[in-house]
Amino acid sequence: MPSKTFALRSTHAAALAAAFSTVILLAACAKQEPAPAPVRAVKVLTVGVDTIKSSHEFSGEVKPRVESRLGFRVAGKIVKRQAELGQHVKAGQVLAQLDPRDYQLAADAARAQVAAATTNRDLAAADYKRYAALKDQNFISGAELERRDATLKAAQAQLDQAKAQLASQGNQAGYATLVADVSGVVTAVEAEPGQVVTAGTTVVRIAQDGPRDVVFSVPEDKVAGIKEGSEVAVRIWASDNTTLTGKVREVGASADPATRTYPVKVALDSDAKAPLGATAYVSPKSLSMVGTPVIKLPTSALRREGQGTAVWVLDKATMTVKSQPVQIATADGNEAVIASGLLPGMVVVSAGVHVLSPGEKVTIYLDKLAASAAQAAQIAAKSAPSQEPANTLASAADSAPVPATK
Repeated sequence: MPSKTFALRSTHAAALAAAFSTVILLAACAKQEPAPAPVRAVKVLTVGVDTIKSSHEFSGEVKPRVESRLGFRVAGKIVKRQAELGQHVKAGQVLAQLDPRDYQLAADAARAQVAAATTNRDLAAADYKRYAALKDQNFISGAELERRDATLKAAQAQLDQAKAQLASQGNQAGYATLVADVSGVVTAVEAEPGQVVTAGTTVVRIAQDGPRDVVFSVPEDKVAGIKEGSEVAVRIWASDNTTLTGKVREVGASADPATRTYPVKVALDSDAKAPLGATAYVSPKSLSMVGTPVIKLPTSALRREGQGTAVWVLDKATMTVKSQPVQIATADGNEAVIASGLLPGMVVVSAGVHVLSPGEKVTIYLDKLAASAAQAAQIAAKSAPSQEPANTLASAADSAPVPATK
């Protein structure tokens, strides 16, 4: 009997163990509930109206009003160059010289031709005079005298031709010396002694003394706002950022094929001390928008959405965010100027925009100072029974997260 009872108890224990194992296996195979997603904390700001503080500024270069490229009017080998880069030269000063021997020989040959032509002319003149006397005595016919007259005229023409050739060869010899035709500063030297140059090859460049220009380039969308005669502010970097006033003298008619920008020349006053080649920063007053009321946002609040730009707008009633497309007009420093899409008073997420999704619930990030202020407000609300704690806490929660309006 006892053995039978023991067997029943063992069977019952085995059945309980099997049932318990089944329950454990079923519990392990059951799908667990996912942990709730954490509510993200974001920084926000209240949209307000601000003014533009920066203006369009372009980088340019101080250049001479007139720059001459000087070269020899004849070909030859340079034997001497007196001009140096940066040297100030006066009109008539020798800049470089060619080997003049060939031109001197040509001038000597032309001079010899003049002497020969002079002798022929004198001989023809004497012959004509003698035949004229014979004609007066009726020893020769009139036709013979006319032939002598024609010979004299031909000899005179040959003499005139030889003199012109001599003058030309004399000029050619003079062209072997390059002189400055204006006073100015040598801005470039493009040939050296020993080099053989052709006629017209640039040897030196001279920036003529006189007024200076500031040359800069503007993009296609801004060139229409710059008119001839409009004032610009010019800041010379090399002169301790000295600010000068200039006027637009010329606007390029066509864009540069590589940069697609238009060159603009600004005339400076004749007494303006602007070193040649100095960097200048130009601010056209016609393009200035300083003081214009606009809505601005930090670039951290912007995000790419499709082919456009959008921001996250916070619904304070539900503490959820929704996407709001915006149009960017321009930039003002490190902030973006909003053309459309926002109104003053909206609350916009200013940080953490790339990890949010539409309708997501968020909390407002509080730094240590703001958190301490909110905690102090809660303690004060609890210790003052005459005040309404709920309203106090709500007021602290509404005012703490939103920075000052721009």
